[in-house]
Amino acid sequence: MKIKIGTRSSRLALWQAYYIQDLLKAAEVESELVLIETKGDQILDRSLSKIGSKGVFTQELEDQLRAGTIDIAVHSAKDLQSSLPNDLAIIAFTERERVNDVLVSHDKSLSLTGGRAFVVGTSSTRRVAMLKHFCPHITTVDMRGNLQTRLRKLEEGQCDALLLAYAGVHRMQYDDLIAEYLPTQDFTPAVGQGSVAIEAATSLPIDKLNTVRQLTNHAPTEACLKAERAFLRRLEGGCSIPVFGLATLQGEELTLTGGVVSLDGQELLREQFSGTLAEAEQIGHDLAESLLAKGGDEILRAVRQNL
Repeated sequence: MKIKIGTRSSRLALWQAYYIQDLLKAAEVESELVLIETKGDQILDRSLSKIGSKGVFTQELEDQLRAGTIDIAVHSAKDLQSSLPNDLAIIAFTERERVNDVLVSHDKSLSLTGGRAFVVGTSSTRRVAMLKHFCPHITTVDMRGNLQTRLRKLEEGQCDALLLAYAGVHRMQYDDLIAEYLPTQDFTPAVGQGSVAIEAATSLPIDKLNTVRQLTNHAPTEACLKAERAFLRRLEGGCSIPVFGLATLQGEELTLTGGVVSLDGQELLREQFSGTLAEAEQIGHDLAESLLAKGGDEILRAVRQNL
């Protein structure tokens, strides 16, 4: 058996692909990487919200899955759209890395809560909106590109700090640049943040599907992400919508915290629902329904009109 792994070609995407390849190799399963460039990699002069969030980093990989030129596609779970076409499915989620957002800078004295004004680079509408809500003294600038490109822009002085996911910073071994870890109770991360997702066509031979799933899937992470993704799906969210969600486990109990924030940061709704592991997707759906009923629908309508 040989598994063809589709991946973007950035250093972080390759780290993810090599990670999956190593998990397969440990069981003596042969694999091959196939590098694919996506629209999100090609268009760097516009914000994600301006080029459309749906499939920005996934469409080209999904086309290759359908064509059968690759067996699986490896993604950062937070980049995957909340609803997949019927002919595609996520077959595994890897064990989750620490989920926090982090402030990255050469100036370790910088802190979002210190009251000092400075400029933060980010391409995330969620992070921009949360900064406006919690840290109105902070100025943001749009910062597109892979991690190395953003760090170069930081070096050039285009911003004083970057706001990034810890997982990517850690995987690229830039931990020494972390000035601050943002608390998840305020800066709740994007749905799926910290996990690697494996996508396949539903036509993938069952022996390959079972092999990949058995060797790469982490069941506790999968349960959490099923809840988070059900939440995001009901809100019809994507990577350009300021929605956040994080599920955690305590024994057999799953707790999901999720919410939505207006683009100007003035309105932020956050709720928490709990239930059993078996209820993961229902928890996500119910939390979304509650938020929509309490004004989340109006916030999301305004967001979509202004993006």
